[in-house]
Formats: sequence, C-alpha cells, structure tokens
Amino acid sequence: MTDTAQAATTTPPYYRRHIFFCLNERAEGQACCARHGAQQAFEHCKAQVRALGLAGPGQVRVNKAGCLDRCAGGPVAVVYPEGVWYTYVDASDIDEIVTSHLRDGVVVQRLLLAPDVGR
Repeated sequence: MTDTAQAATTTPPYYRRHIFFCLNERAEGQACCARHGAQQAFEHCKAQVRALGLAGPGQVRVNKAGCLDRCAGGPVAVVYPEGVWYTYVDASDIDEIVTSHLRDGVVVQRLLLAPDVGR
C-alpha cells in the first residue's frame, strides 16, 4: 500500500457529508433541474446548514453541480459518502434532508430518487 493510500484509510474525511445540487439548465425545453427551483433549494440548504452550525471542515459541505444526468427525476441532489440520491419539491423537503440526513445520518426514504431514473 502506498503512503497516500494508507493515509487515506486512516485520515478522517475533510467533510463528513457532501451534498451536491444539480443546477444544470438545458436548452429548448428539455427536462432539467434549473427549471424546478434548484438554485433556490441550493441556497436554502446552504443557509440551513450554516444556521444549524453544520458547515465547515469535518462537517457538511453544500455544493453546486452541473448535470448529474438524472434529469427526468429533477430536481435532484446527491449526498456523499453514502451516494444517496434525492428529489425534492420545496424548502420543507430540503429542511428534512438537512436535519435527518446531513445532521443525524438518517436517510429520508420518502424523498429518495428511484434507482432507474436517468436523463
């Protein structure tokens, strides 16, 4: 095992959880997250994470993403390291993802994106 690989297995991750929001906008009326309030959801999530004191190294990072290629289920977000995909409708859904999953580590089953949903 290389020194880098060994360090990766013994060093805690820089962020405990990382959530990515697809903010992609497609041309000509194609399905995309941007047309479903993704930017507002991203901003709301970022504010909630800060308000709950969850932001920063060792905790939670909220990031924008380009196309995550799951457009038909949009808007979508994905939480790592678990690789859990969510769809959401409004700010209350984002609040539930923040408190249940990002803070407490409990997946919000009702907001899971079906595994077969793609572009």
